[in-house]
Amino acid sequence: MTTITLGPAGTYSHRAAQAVDDGDIEFAESMTAIVEAVAEGTADYGVVPVENSIEGSVTESLDAFAEYDVAVVKEIITPIRHALLAQGDSFDLVTSHAQALAQCRGWLDDHYPGVDVEAVASTARGVERAREDPSVAAIGHPENATNGTELKVLAEDIQDQSSNATRFLAVAPTSERSEAGGKSSFIVYPNADYPGLLLELLEPFADRDINLTRVESRPSGERLGDYVFHIDIAAGLYEERTQAALDAVEELAENGWVRHLGSYDSETVLN
Repeated sequence: MTTITLGPAGTYSHRAAQAVDDGDIEFAESMTAIVEAVAEGTADYGVVPVENSIEGSVTESLDAFAEYDVAVVKEIITPIRHALLAQGDSFDLVTSHAQALAQCRGWLDDHYPGVDVEAVASTARGVERAREDPSVAAIGHPENATNGTELKVLAEDIQDQSSNATRFLAVAPTSERSEAGGKSSFIVYPNADYPGLLLELLEPFADRDINLTRVESRPSGERLGDYVFHIDIAAGLYEERTQAALDAVEELAENGWVRHLGSYDSETVLN
C-alpha cells in the first residue's frame, strides 16, 4: 500500500501519514498533486492538511476536493510543536511553510524583528535549506534537528498559541467511501444565487439536530461571486436524519451538484 503526502520526509504531513497505513510513504510538492494521485489511482491513500487552529483552512486542499472525486476515510488531528532550528545563533533568514511562519508570527516579531522570512513548499524543505546554508534558520518539528548533525534547536514551542493543532484528512479512491463514522464531509455547488440560499442549505441540518462542525465557501471558478460550500457535520451518512437532510440539500442544488466525500472517524496523534 502506498500513501502520498506533502514532502520531503520530516514534514508534519509525513507524521500524520504514518498514522494511516504502515506501507510505503511517497511525497509530493502540493496538496493538489496528492489528491490528484489518489483520484487517478497512482496512490492508495493521500494525507493532506485541511485546517489549522490558528491560521484556519488550507484552501488548496479544499479546492482539490472540489476538482477531484475522492473519498475521505479518516481524520487525523495532530498538535503542532514548532522549533527554531539553525546551524548557529546568527542567521539572516527564517524559512518554512507559509502556515508555519504565520503560526509563529508573533514570536518572530518579538525575538527576531529584523530577520527576513521566506515561505517554501514545506517545513521539511525549510529544514533542508537550513542544513545547506548557515545563514538560514528554519521552523519545524524539534526532532528535525536530531536527524543529522548540522542543526541545533535554538528555541522550542515558538507557536503563538499553545493549543496549535492541525487537522489532516486521509483520502482514498471513491470505492473506499463509507457511510460509517462519527463525522461526514460533503461539497455543495448550488449553481444559484438568491437571498436566503445559504440559510436554506443549512436549515435541514438544524431541523434534525445535526451539528455543523465547519461551513466554508470557496469560489467555484465559474464566475465572480459564484461559490461551492464545504460542509462538515458531526453525524454519519448511515443515519436516517443525515440522509433526510442531504435529500433536502440535493433538491435545493438540483441545478448544481452535491459531492459526498464520505463518513469517517477521528484520531489524535501526538508527535
